[in-house]
Amino acid sequence: MDSHLRTYEEARDWLYALKNRGTTYGIERMEHFAKVLGVPHAEYPVIHVAGTNGKGSTCAMLEAVFRRHGFKTGLSTSPHLVRQGERIQVNREILHEDRILEYVRILAEKAEVAAKDDAELYPSFFEFMTGMAFMHFANRAVDIAIVEVGLGGRLDATNVVDPEVSVITSIALDHCEILGDTLAKIAAEKAGIIKVGKPVVIGLLEPEAERVIRDIAKERGCELYSVRDRFGSEVGDFPESNLSGDYQRVNAGMATLVCEVLQERFDLDQVKVTEVLKEVAWAGRWEERRLKNRTLVFDVSHNSEGAKWLDLNLERLVKREGSMVDIVMGVMGEYRAKALVPVAAKWARSITFVIPQQSRACSFDTLEKWIPASFQGDAKRGAIGEIFPGKGVCSLDTDETRPLVVTGSIYLIGEIWERFEDSGEVGQG
Repeated sequence: MDSHLRTYEEARDWLYALKNRGTTYGIERMEHFAKVLGVPHAEYPVIHVAGTNGKGSTCAMLEAVFRRHGFKTGLSTSPHLVRQGERIQVNREILHEDRILEYVRILAEKAEVAAKDDAELYPSFFEFMTGMAFMHFANRAVDIAIVEVGLGGRLDATNVVDPEVSVITSIALDHCEILGDTLAKIAAEKAGIIKVGKPVVIGLLEPEAERVIRDIAKERGCELYSVRDRFGSEVGDFPESNLSGDYQRVNAGMATLVCEVLQERFDLDQVKVTEVLKEVAWAGRWEERRLKNRTLVFDVSHNSEGAKWLDLNLERLVKREGSMVDIVMGVMGEYRAKALVPVAAKWARSITFVIPQQSRACSFDTLEKWIPASFQGDAKRGAIGEIFPGKGVCSLDTDETRPLVVTGSIYLIGEIWERFEDSGEVGQG
């Protein structure tokens, strides 16, 4: 074991330093690393979930369903909100920091072996985390693992798995610099998770994207199941979920359809599936709280497709509360700000822009650039630490009866929750 890593904090910092080394986006390095690790992901069945939006919630729903049926479940998602162990859970128990330290020590030695003859084969941060998840699931002898794609699909580190079913929740313009600048190109990348002869489940996709995925599924001899074919196009016809927002009903439809496809393989009870969807927990997805006299919402809408659902949710909130809202917003990338800021301005009495501690975070000038000329509310600049200075405390200087919506990047929500929440509860359910 790599004994120079003595504490979790040292292991965490060592892992995050890998992000600064720069790596080539591709699958070959992970394929090689997985072989060095002994191909742990081959020891249990996998449900593989890709998509621009909705994949995390769909994974959480599927995990809850299988756990309720008595299966020991592995859940691999990214990024985390507060604690790194949220990324790797068994029966919704997040990976403890002591275990992360043990795994990093082991994986660091394995990485040296992997890169012995070629330094370019040294794993990236995400490949380390993916390898850690696969090893942990094997060590805990899970009955099934639900694995969320990190980025894209075809070249993502998780795409070394051979799944029971491949799931593609949605396709929208995001990460265009890597995945392509059209829906068709992005669809082709995400369809890279489709494996020969394995069933495919797709969400409410735009025709351009759906054609690409159907063609690839056909080429690979896969049966394709669409939530549109199963439930129609009206959100009200989709299964209910206790997670708020119309888009969560679409995700519930995805999870239901996956369970129907796998019903015989795992002897799933569809009545129980319906019950579980009304109880599932997944943090930060239009999550409503009460803060003194006001409604407080945390929501990780972070791209153009998310902006559509944010618009619908804000409209419903404003009608219900009888008041315009105050918004705190921080965004990664100007193309996301272009989609999200005008939607926020449409329903906001005030918008307070903040900048998460991420290199890709939009500056104040960039965020303000996309405020529409018609906006008549207050636009402010703020700091996360000043607005959320401690547990359960919000010092935003606005009318404390108006709803407050915190939205944008998942990194923004995570930073706030480090201050605002009991971090021991985040990521569990």
